[in-house]
Amino acid sequence: PATNPLILHVARVEQARELVSHWPDAAQRLVDTFWPGPLTLVLKKTALVPDIVTAGLDTLAVRMPEHPVARALLRQCAFPVAAPSANRYTGVSPTRAEHVAMALGDRIPLVLDAGQTEVGIESTVVQVTDQHVILLRPGMISAVDIEAVAGVPLLRVAAIVPEHEARPSPGQSARHYAPEGRVIVGSAQDAADLPRATPGLAVLFKPHPLPQHVTFVQAPSTPAEYAHDLYEWLHRADEEGCVFVFLEEPPDAPEWEGIRDRLRRASREG
Repeated sequence: PATNPLILHVARVEQARELVSHWPDAAQRLVDTFWPGPLTLVLKKTALVPDIVTAGLDTLAVRMPEHPVARALLRQCAFPVAAPSANRYTGVSPTRAEHVAMALGDRIPLVLDAGQTEVGIESTVVQVTDQHVILLRPGMISAVDIEAVAGVPLLRVAAIVPEHEARPSPGQSARHYAPEGRVIVGSAQDAADLPRATPGLAVLFKPHPLPQHVTFVQAPSTPAEYAHDLYEWLHRADEEGCVFVFLEEPPDAPEWEGIRDRLRRASREG
């Protein structure tokens, strides 16, 4: 949709600086620590960046990916590449080339297969000014770590931006990252009350009694492993025709914030 910006991907920090009208000190501290990696910066753009890339806003979203194949592609291009995630709007993001092919089919001419993604969920997105950084989308680089490095206060904004409004960051839709079946988030005890006669997938931290036709998947205990596997579970549920996916609620801790955000959006109805 026109309300969603694209992320500009760069091979070098210098490329990013050429695209923005002001580069705060906090931005330099963040890229020195976290680039290349899963951190996207939102900054004021220059006239070099067309409005179609930024949803008409005066800011752009830019990051330097860590994967060696992505970086090699960007070096060969020799210019920034504006791109969304390779999935249908609000659908589950891909973590393997097969997911892209299943979701987009003949809509795209080719897929560059470099294996499974390393992090799993999308990048952390922050808007950076001289006075503060604003968390727009949580990810696996935590808000606590960002504030410690940036040297300025971290602020938060509404997690959901209405559909008709332009968004400074991807991933601010009310419903997002959702499989075909219903996503339910709750306690392990809630899993016993799931429908008995319909196929489902239950992701729990420890084995727990489940109704018939519900497949158990043990969730890893670390947020890094969980983020790596999350979209694999949701894609598997679609492939197996699951009517629902039940996920035990993760810990309410800073390092789990990005995961909790994805589960909240995937489980939102409508």
